[in-house]
Amino acid sequence: MLYIVATPIGNLKDITFRAIEVLKSVDLIACEDTRHTKILLNHYDIHKPTTSFFQQNRFTKGEYILGLLKEGKNIALVSDAGTPGILDPGYNLINLAIKNNIAITVIPGATAFVNALVLSGKPAHEFIFVGFLPNRSGARKNQLKELIQQKRTIILYESCHRILATLEDIDTVFGDREIVVTRELTKKFEEIKRDKASRLIEYFEKVSPRGEFVLVI
Repeated sequence: MLYIVATPIGNLKDITFRAIEVLKSVDLIACEDTRHTKILLNHYDIHKPTTSFFQQNRFTKGEYILGLLKEGKNIALVSDAGTPGILDPGYNLINLAIKNNIAITVIPGATAFVNALVLSGKPAHEFIFVGFLPNRSGARKNQLKELIQQKRTIILYESCHRILATLEDIDTVFGDREIVVTRELTKKFEEIKRDKASRLIEYFEKVSPRGEFVLVI
């Protein structure tokens, strides 16, 4: 069995009893970053072997993990934070398991964009999750021009390095509409700001952006 195990996005207490039980029972834990996952495992006194599974080794390591699954091993797949398969290489392993008729199941838990959507207070009955916009401003604006046609709530991820540039492009394309910006969800310095794009730009020009961001438009 391949267990797709959601892990906390910040606060280590945000993990289910079932996730802990599964992590304690499997033969191997496949991690996006073994060093990062060790913090969680040590916190819950989980002593199981780990192996790295990340973007650069996803093909070779995927075949290795598939071989173990075919031998009858139980393996848990975890990402650095949240639910594997969403904007991380876990997607490749999940599809490899499906194509080879390996039994899979999900141990549900935290997902950052769901937390941000609920906290935003924006309509949640229909929404589109875009993930990260392109790095280059031109390509980013082009994608935003496509998104402006949406009638649904839009959710984006962004890094602290590009949040200002992204807000400026949103302001240019969407106009000065209200945006909800969430930062460091579930962590000590969790921050939720609801304001017009122009005011958010002014704020982050004065306050150096830190952490991971989720934007809701």
